[in-house]
Amino acid sequence: MTTKRTPAASRPDDGDVPGKPGPVSPSVAEPVDPTAPLPPKADQEGPGTVGPTGQATGADQSQVAQGGAYLTTAQGARLYDSDHSLKAGPRGPVLIQDHHLREKITHFDHERIPERVVHARGAAAHGVFQGYGTAGEVTRAAFLAKDVETPVFVRFSTVLGSRGSADTVRDTRGFATKFYTDEGTFDLVGNNIPVFFIQDAVKFPDVIHAGKPHPDREIPQAQSAHDTFWDFVSLHTEATHHTLWNMSDRGIPRSYRMMEGFGVHTFRLVGPTGDTALVKFHWKPRLGVHSLVWEEAQLISGTDPDFHRRDLYDAIEAGAFPQWELGIQVFPDTPEQTFEGIDLLDPTKLVPEELAPVQPIGLMTLNANVKNFFAETEQVAFHPGHLVPGIDVTDDPLLAGRLFSYLDTQISRLGGPNFAQIPVNRPHAPVNDMLRDGMHQTAVHTGTAPYRPNSLDGGCPFLAGADTGAFVEAPVQVPGASRVREAPASFSDHFTQPRLFWLSMTPPEREHIIAAYSFELGKCHEQAVRERTLKVLANVDPELCAKVAEGLGLPAPAATVPLVTPDPSPALSQLGSAWPADGRVVGLIADPESDLDGVRTARQAVLDSGMVPLVVAPTGGTLAQDGDPITVQRTYATARSVEFDALLLAGTPGPGSDAHGARDAKAGAPAPEACDPRVALLLTEAYRHGKAIGGWNGAAGLLGALGIAPDGPGVAVGEDGAAAVEGVAAALAEHRAWDRFPPAA
Repeated sequence: MTTKRTPAASRPDDGDVPGKPGPVSPSVAEPVDPTAPLPPKADQEGPGTVGPTGQATGADQSQVAQGGAYLTTAQGARLYDSDHSLKAGPRGPVLIQDHHLREKITHFDHERIPERVVHARGAAAHGVFQGYGTAGEVTRAAFLAKDVETPVFVRFSTVLGSRGSADTVRDTRGFATKFYTDEGTFDLVGNNIPVFFIQDAVKFPDVIHAGKPHPDREIPQAQSAHDTFWDFVSLHTEATHHTLWNMSDRGIPRSYRMMEGFGVHTFRLVGPTGDTALVKFHWKPRLGVHSLVWEEAQLISGTDPDFHRRDLYDAIEAGAFPQWELGIQVFPDTPEQTFEGIDLLDPTKLVPEELAPVQPIGLMTLNANVKNFFAETEQVAFHPGHLVPGIDVTDDPLLAGRLFSYLDTQISRLGGPNFAQIPVNRPHAPVNDMLRDGMHQTAVHTGTAPYRPNSLDGGCPFLAGADTGAFVEAPVQVPGASRVREAPASFSDHFTQPRLFWLSMTPPEREHIIAAYSFELGKCHEQAVRERTLKVLANVDPELCAKVAEGLGLPAPAATVPLVTPDPSPALSQLGSAWPADGRVVGLIADPESDLDGVRTARQAVLDSGMVPLVVAPTGGTLAQDGDPITVQRTYATARSVEFDALLLAGTPGPGSDAHGARDAKAGAPAPEACDPRVALLLTEAYRHGKAIGGWNGAAGLLGALGIAPDGPGVAVGEDGAAAVEGVAAALAEHRAWDRFPPAA
């Protein structure tokens, strides 16, 4: 899991970019000489080689993959033909005795398993977690001890969309981590938003049914911009806090690599002496928290619906391994289970970091892509009840329902109760559970007494104590009370924390929230739903309500509850800091007449900065007949601004030979003389989206002709390619040039 690979910056300049489908380039002619299967690419890793009962096998990962040079049946019989069914003569009927046809088609008919009801659209990677040892006073979880390395598997996902939906929709993202610890599997199953729509799991089907496509038409897909969602959240105001986060930039992350993760719930940690503390888990990305702008997200959904998963895979392949620090907010475990007046069992509430700082306890690095999407990403099974000694749950009513729901879901999706024996789900600790039989049982159990107590198997398995690593629930006192279906009074404040979030946003972020509400509510048909939502927003902030109402052409209602004014929490804003540019994609726009030595220098400078360069030219192939050829990765016809974080102009590249509307509709757009319209579109879109732009060798003139001030915010015109790259990298540290677009007064 900790295999080191060559980072992109030290690779030879051979034109390769992340995303190449195999480890070697194929021949033009079909290969005919039998060879063994090719090895995986250097960026790929499979599940750990442990048996179905958690015992390490010591096997090389290549030994658990299919092997051999010849095509066989599932039982290993070699096949001489797989293109023709067995028939009674060349034109005769197909014979039912064709066992290969039946096996091949039957298996194909059953290739798909039910997709997840939520979080169906996901991407995952392998990695390693290293403990800092700083959590030792509050938990005895061994994997958090200093320098302990634990293999992990992480799956990121959207909530509402189907498996075939787009990545860049406005939605909550799942952030689920499986720790393969020596004490058993620990799953931290969270989101990129620290609060949830509901306070009690009994309402989870309601919020998901409301957010899913309308059941009569099965539209719209993977989005909340429709009547049923807003009908529910406007009537159910405990959803206001999460909804506001979703309408913020957090709802459209730039990348999984630039996304925070939260455990959402409050958990209980048990220390070495049995003392307990309440905590909230946080994942803090080393690259900072960044987002797309809305128009950019919409364009990406059409041009590259796999944008987020591609970004994750390509970054890992390029050696720009994503990293997150795991941190905890620690609170006293008091009978009230509150902190600074905030109910810690309410999953619609957060605790500002200014009141309880996040204390780092370990570092996670994702360093390997999966070998097989279905076997790993699709079959991985997370469960909040997968706990290890030292980490326990609380009485959060949403968490209680999840503890039941996840297990129930895995049994349905994965064909029975033995889903833990699927390789990606196998614990890396010995398993002796006395659970037997069932669908897909792959462990060959021995012994005659799968019960206890027993004497026939020598008394094995024996019970463990706390001193021998047993998981022992914290002895929490449950006060005597009547059985009721109600919530604590502290759960009834639905507006203080949404107002805290709004007041903590910077002006650009507030503008984006206003635009998001205006767009989503503008997609609703029912006037009553829009008016009711405005009444909810009036209880959050009058400015927010008034500007959304203006966009909808409706009057702004007055608040119906007193407006409090909590101190803003700067930690809730994504802006105001500088971050590494690792893995960012820089487009180098050039043609055969450009300063090609400058392109070579700029390309190497981009690599040396830990970023990924893509050369964009009028046609494919290579640039430069003399000297080292420069491989072209994108053409004017195939490139679109949304796949780049920054653009660099190598002078003033001229139009391509296909720059006419009959060939490419993008080429029909107006552009300055001697500029390809598609290059003009690349630059003006990137500028409109706040991205870094640079150039040299006369690029300033073209930028000026496009209305882009060469000395404006986020624009870097240098004397040569290296200077332009340096300026662009500095601009990328702030993610976007928000100063280009001052917010409304």
